[in-house]
Amino acid sequence: MLRVMNSKTISAVPVLTAAGIILLLCACTTAPATQAPPPIDPYAVYKENRPRSILVMPPVNRSPDIMAQAAFLATSTVPLAESGYYVIPVTVSQEMFRQNGVTIAEEAHAISFDRLHEIFGADAALYITVSRYGVRFVVVDSIVEAEAAARLVDLRSGLVLWSGRTRTELKGYNSNNGNLLSSIIGAALDQISNTLSDRAYDAGKTANYKLLSAGNKDSVLYGPYHPKFKTD
Repeated sequence: MLRVMNSKTISAVPVLTAAGIILLLCACTTAPATQAPPPIDPYAVYKENRPRSILVMPPVNRSPDIMAQAAFLATSTVPLAESGYYVIPVTVSQEMFRQNGVTIAEEAHAISFDRLHEIFGADAALYITVSRYGVRFVVVDSIVEAEAAARLVDLRSGLVLWSGRTRTELKGYNSNNGNLLSSIIGAALDQISNTLSDRAYDAGKTANYKLLSAGNKDSVLYGPYHPKFKTD
């Protein structure tokens, strides 16, 4: 037997369908939006383990200039001290390494953190690797350059507190005088004068100051002996 649907039953079907759609739309609009994760603070570990004293390790030199290691080592302590840290005197640390038969930077970098902390009593150690240093001759010009990467490691925990990279270029002879021969001769003379005056040392010093002076972009934080300590 066929069942005949009355008009009330027929009219109820679209009403229920419309109500379901409305409820579905309401559920979609009221669902909580997915929030983006908070930005990660690259200095979080640094701020939790702020060192008071720093040992500057002998820099590893990857450049062809043998003076790179001495230049970066000699010019690293002042910006760190000015940033509010006690820095182990490099004369003391280098003599200590020498007396223990450690004369190569790679050997010094291989010493365990616990051992370094025991010997020098420093909270952290600064490891520097020089990739470029010296005068580079480019056809009609000479460029004085210095480039290095550094990382600060907590000797008590072995955690990397901070890492950064620095690069400095100082232009040499001005080749925009329109005379190619004069430019070549001038660049050659400029290269000799750069070597004699050791402008590469100045480039290394500038690179160190950019990287190890608190307040600069991507540099170390202010140390406990600086008035701006914990303000960064």
